[in-house]
Amino acid sequence: MIAVKWLPRPAPYPEVWQAMQDYTEGRGPDTPDEIWLVEHAAVYTLGQAGKPEHILNSGAIPVLRSNRGGQVTYHGPGQVVAYCLVDLRRAGMYVKEYVALLEDVVIELLRDLGLAGACRKPGAPGVYVPVGKAAYSGEADAGELAKIAALGIKVRNGCAYHGIALNVDMDLSPFLGINPCGYEGLRTTDLAEQGVAATVQEVGEELARRLANSLPQARRD
Repeated sequence: MIAVKWLPRPAPYPEVWQAMQDYTEGRGPDTPDEIWLVEHAAVYTLGQAGKPEHILNSGAIPVLRSNRGGQVTYHGPGQVVAYCLVDLRRAGMYVKEYVALLEDVVIELLRDLGLAGACRKPGAPGVYVPVGKAAYSGEADAGELAKIAALGIKVRNGCAYHGIALNVDMDLSPFLGINPCGYEGLRTTDLAEQGVAATVQEVGEELARRLANSLPQARRD
């Protein structure tokens, strides 16, 4: 079974990022995969090719350049981040398959929590839920979608790190200071706003359990 561990909270982003890089660089053929659960101190992160113009007003929140894929996102209290340190080459997975797996796990979790319209959005990695009139129909194509989970990964020597951030019960106003994931006017939401009462601890542990059970490494053990 893939090891799952919580890091001390709130976790400074630079320290966790460095630890992920160190773990990945030091991996050997038999190094086990791990899932790290994190609740970060407030921070904006720009992906490797992220454009600074997508930061509209950072205020007092620090901005850091990261080496993950994607544009700009916000991490902060009330959001759980599952960092998946996975040897894709050993698992026989391509990056596209891996990204789809991460999204599928989150979509299934959200649907089991009662968000039947949880879905992907073409051309925009991550997971979304219907809001406004669309929320009442439960149909993903019935209206506006709000982002509830952001995804970004980095692959080094066939091994992936970074992962997926799921908004649980947080102050959503910092998302107004950016074009989330590079999309102007993209609405963001969290589980609390969608009527789901759950803690970061509860959601993180269930998310990690499902990820661990879905990854090929876990199935072979």
